[in-house]
Amino acid sequence: MVRAVVFDVGETLVDETGLFGGWADWLGMPRHTFSALIGAAIARGGSFAEAFEMVRPGFDFQMEDQLREEAGVPDRIREEDLYSDVRACLQELRDLGVWVGIAGNQPARAGQDLKSLRLPVNLVATSAEWGISKPNPKFFETVLATVPFPAEEILYVGDRIERDVAPAKKAGLRAALLRRGPWAYLHHGDDGGADLCLDGLATLPAWVAGQLSH
Repeated sequence: MVRAVVFDVGETLVDETGLFGGWADWLGMPRHTFSALIGAAIARGGSFAEAFEMVRPGFDFQMEDQLREEAGVPDRIREEDLYSDVRACLQELRDLGVWVGIAGNQPARAGQDLKSLRLPVNLVATSAEWGISKPNPKFFETVLATVPFPAEEILYVGDRIERDVAPAKKAGLRAALLRRGPWAYLHHGDDGGADLCLDGLATLPAWVAGQLSH
């Protein structure tokens, strides 16, 4: 039985195209060039931060984020950045009586943005707020300490095997691999041992409803 569903943020709930495009503009470089650098970092198994470092060695994200805020071009998650299937999925899960949370590797500001969107969820949390990032096991220990259900009744939904599926499974949670964003192509043919593979969120509530009826 799945009684709680917790979602990752980037490329799970949020389409990051506009967000990274905004950073390319801020850095004064073509958007496709910055996207290529992000792809190169991903291909090496690295993080988005490496792309910023390639462009500007010693890049201070917090400082630059503040400068963008002061310049009137803040890096913000807006309603239009949500994938089109997000609100309906979250609401359907809540209508089923499922506890719904959001917890991903994001700065504290992203958590504030998501809260301001008034999504139908019980929890919005970020790695910055918790002081720990995926795939560190302590991140999922914090999930377990926060969600009011045992590990085997919690489904974690994310788009990456190494940061979402694998560590969630190791912590005893169930895991769903969402195939969208860059990792949909990088993970092609590999589900990482996920309990469920999704091409979008529209079918998730029906699957959870089936689990609840067992």
